[in-house]
Amino acid sequence: MKTTISQQALAEALGKVRSTSPLVHNITNYVAMNNSANALLSIGASPVMAHWTEEMEAMTAIAGALVINIGTLDGEWIEGMLAAGRAAALRSTPIVLDPVGAGATPQRTATALRIIEECKPTIIRGNGSEIMALVNADIRSKGVDSSQSSHDALSAAQTLARKTGAVVVISGATDYITDGTTTHTVEGGSPMMTSVTGMGCTSTALVGAFAAVCPDALVASTAAMAVMSLAGERAAAYAKGNGSLQVGFLDELYNLTPDTL
Repeated sequence: MKTTISQQALAEALGKVRSTSPLVHNITNYVAMNNSANALLSIGASPVMAHWTEEMEAMTAIAGALVINIGTLDGEWIEGMLAAGRAAALRSTPIVLDPVGAGATPQRTATALRIIEECKPTIIRGNGSEIMALVNADIRSKGVDSSQSSHDALSAAQTLARKTGAVVVISGATDYITDGTTTHTVEGGSPMMTSVTGMGCTSTALVGAFAAVCPDALVASTAAMAVMSLAGERAAAYAKGNGSLQVGFLDELYNLTPDTL
């Protein structure tokens, strides 16, 4: 079933992020760390990038949301992710999982599935191939890039949502956000955004910011993807290439207000 979210609901969600500046704890990859932190600052949230296992419980205790991104994996980081995820789950802190590269290697797929099993994420955001790989182990991705469209992955996303209880977000030319029954779509953005590394990871971080202030994970995810799409579309209108798009994207996030959204 497809439904719509009012502009007022989206505007209120952005206003809450701006007014409360939630602390978003990110365990994310080296490639996207700076981009994600700057995007969170631009939208009005407060980022912390921490992965040391021994401080996970204390860090999670003060965070409004936890974002787990498996982009650059090693054994110690995996243990930190699991420790943070378990601590967040005990506190009912929203958890957003980005299964980067699921389907590229058995290790990545297995790690993402382990986090889902042990930490029970509130929201799972990935590209088409990643989401499909979490449902069908035979799906393969091109490294961290998708070999499947977001539309092709919708059925798998709905299955994954029903199985895990998480809201599942597929990013692509059209973004799909589903809880297994209700599905929202977000149009817009720009094809140029795929030429900037870490854009998907950035969208996951933004989902974390909105999840920290919106108790409805479906609304939070939709608002975050709408903000991501609008900022990218506006920046692409005057960007000369992917470098200026990246800077313009942050500027557009910074200048976005509830009224303009």
